[in-house]
Amino acid sequence: MSIPPTLLIANRGEIALRIARTARAEGYRTVAIYSDADRNAPHTQGVDCAVAIGGQTPAQSYLDIDKVITAAKKSNATALHPGYGFLAENAELARACAENGIQFIGPSAEVIELMGNKRGAKDFVAAAGVPCIPGFQGAQDEQTLITEAQRIGFPLMIKAAAGGGGRGMRLAQSADSLASQLRSARSEALSAFGSDEIILEKALVDARHIEIQIFADSCGNVIHLGERDCSIQRRHQKVVEESPFPAVDPQLRERMGAAAITAARACGYLGAGTVEFLLDGGGDFYFLEMNTRLQVEHPVTELVTGFDLVAWQLAVARGEPLPVTQQQVPQRGHAIEVRLYAEDPQNQFLPQAGPIHRWRPPRGEGIRIDHGIAAGMEISPYYDPMLGKLIAHGRDRGEALRRLHRALGQLELIGPKNNIHFLCQLLEDTRFSAGRFSTAFLDRTFTYSPQPEPDAEILAIATVLNHERHLQAADRRSGRANWRSSDNSLPLHYRLRSESQPFDCALHCLGGHRYRVNAAGRDFDIEVQAFGEDDAELSINGIGRQQPFVRIDGALALLCGARQWQFADITHAPASASEGAGSGRIAAPMDGCIVEICVQPNQAVSRGDTLAVMEAMKMEHPLKADRDGTVARLAAAAGDQVRGGQLLVEIDSADISVDTAT
Repeated sequence: MSIPPTLLIANRGEIALRIARTARAEGYRTVAIYSDADRNAPHTQGVDCAVAIGGQTPAQSYLDIDKVITAAKKSNATALHPGYGFLAENAELARACAENGIQFIGPSAEVIELMGNKRGAKDFVAAAGVPCIPGFQGAQDEQTLITEAQRIGFPLMIKAAAGGGGRGMRLAQSADSLASQLRSARSEALSAFGSDEIILEKALVDARHIEIQIFADSCGNVIHLGERDCSIQRRHQKVVEESPFPAVDPQLRERMGAAAITAARACGYLGAGTVEFLLDGGGDFYFLEMNTRLQVEHPVTELVTGFDLVAWQLAVARGEPLPVTQQQVPQRGHAIEVRLYAEDPQNQFLPQAGPIHRWRPPRGEGIRIDHGIAAGMEISPYYDPMLGKLIAHGRDRGEALRRLHRALGQLELIGPKNNIHFLCQLLEDTRFSAGRFSTAFLDRTFTYSPQPEPDAEILAIATVLNHERHLQAADRRSGRANWRSSDNSLPLHYRLRSESQPFDCALHCLGGHRYRVNAAGRDFDIEVQAFGEDDAELSINGIGRQQPFVRIDGALALLCGARQWQFADITHAPASASEGAGSGRIAAPMDGCIVEICVQPNQAVSRGDTLAVMEAMKMEHPLKADRDGTVARLAAAAGDQVRGGQLLVEIDSADISVDTAT
């Protein structure tokens, strides 16, 4: 009997688990790697063995080729799957695998190198006859770039030549901000990809972003598996992906598919890849880039074709031919995927870190969720804030949308702030549901309208659950815990704080576990029918409801309407002053690295001025002054690693003194 092949998965999180699931079903022995930050992460449990590679940051762990190869050799791996992100499109990893007798699951190092550089890829596919966006990819001195930008015209896209995922990418609307955007893009590109080379492209602002999934084997077969629409983007990162796209008719699909196959054949491609295009309103399309790896959104294609793309990758790497011809590729129904992020939509989508207190993924017909999180784990500040992907499949787009919206409402996540409520509002937008959107939709058309504060019903529920919590914890023989009164005119008064704002509620005990609560001027009759560790069965004005909640450091966190709310009981807390907006104390919003300090001591600044730039969770974040004044203190320098909440800059207020002449 031959020894089963061993596959090392050079990645983390949901994609590591997803690859392991198929690889184990295919008979592979699976190996995970993990950093110090991921020591207890779920992806280390879903494999046959896991190898520690140390470090915290990506550069110290998953981006260290020597550590990855050492782990592969230590575990006797015969093959390596890079997943997506990290080293997935790194030619040096592919070469290192070849030099050490390890099968790299992907194209050759030469193809990765060719197609991984946007400048070289555009030149190559243009020579092969694939249409490309007008632009410039040449000399890198600032003056030449500014001159070429003015020749191309505005709006203009600035792109990192060595990578993707929205990093090192800027949209320049005019020449006024071009120089600063060039410097910012190059800085972010250097940090993310190790190269600050950029290219310029004419921006097609109202275009659709369409990608074609291609597959090639070593027997000369190249096919495509249809298109995915990825036009719903924020900061040039995809938020929603779907297939098929209604605006792509069979003729356009054939033309785009043929162009993608042409690009793949020209470079001698092997395995799974994606050719991305921008589609304008007139039906013309232009090459954007080729991703030489599995895409985040590959489940969309899997659901509409019924194929397992990871199984195909492994088969192609073993030298087997593709299992179907182009004519045999099916198109079954419609699939839509949304990406779940730990981020704060109410604060410019700032990435979030912290513990997961509750996690229960949804289930249902046509629902798939790929994730790598669990209750009790920490979302690290060192990696991308994507938590997972929720995908719905239906007979048509309408059914897929309905299933997806329902699943989002059923998803139970209490922990770092997230984008679930934002996604629900997006799916409810009539323009989105009608398919009327472009890459500019989130920036120019859609407006997120979060509920500014908890409504009366949420406050009433929180008051009852908070009271029940005291009943559970207190001695029932005395005091408040067993308080009852037949006089409903004597309520208990509770003061709850949410997002630094206090709310006053009055609770009448009606006997047993029945209450009448007045919150925000409205009355609610609530009966607690069951009260567990993290769930309560309630009847609210006669309507039954299951209410999930979590106790967090004395506070109560609960889910309502796809949002999480946290309430602290400050009924008996002494009044205290707290620093609010305009304090002048600018702190790091999360763990990260200071990229740039933009001010000097004693410098006058205005509210909204950028004081510093920090990098966290693979993105740059400008930190702005919250009031007019003078820089009194710089508490950090460029290159410093800082913790969330750490003071960075202190601003004295702009006091204006007036001399009165006598």
